[in-house]
Amino acid sequence: MDLISRIALHFEDSAQTKLAAAEVLAVPILEATESMVRAFLSNGKILACGNGGSAADAQHFTAELLGRFERERPELAAIALTTDTSAISAIANDYAWEQVFAKQIRALGQPGDVLLAISTSGDSPNVLAAIEAAHERDLRVVAMTGKGGGKLAGMLREGDVHICVPHERTARIQEVHILAIHCICDGIDCLLMGEET
Repeated sequence: MDLISRIALHFEDSAQTKLAAAEVLAVPILEATESMVRAFLSNGKILACGNGGSAADAQHFTAELLGRFERERPELAAIALTTDTSAISAIANDYAWEQVFAKQIRALGQPGDVLLAISTSGDSPNVLAAIEAAHERDLRVVAMTGKGGGKLAGMLREGDVHICVPHERTARIQEVHILAIHCICDGIDCLLMGEET
């Protein structure tokens, strides 16, 4: 087995996937950025959720907002719904795993907030329930998926944004998701603080 060649193929496939996705995802990434900036300018916040690697992406995103991305700016209100193990385990134990994000959204979400819902397949039951809860509370949804968007794609409403990576492989989808997150962070900074000179 030639691992060097295999590694090179991963890099090549990742680069090609990102270049192909740029054309398709530029507008939805712009719309997601503008939606989140509107929330911040109205004293709203971002709630973020996902499972596994997508949970890590949700936490990465909220950390960039709470702290900073690439330059200094005021802190921005963001909560990863994946981090409170006491709440998550209590909800899963007393209700169901499908409710671990939805119940937090019903408790913390306010009209005008934005939910970042990440699911590579678009079929994660707890992310689907999170979107239902977000709509109940009049939150806008920014969804990040791949594989055609799954069940999630059919749940989105007018005003929601769907960033659907045109790929079937989970690793490639996740790689584009993190790039999209970085684009959104940069866009938020530009819209709130102006472009750097």
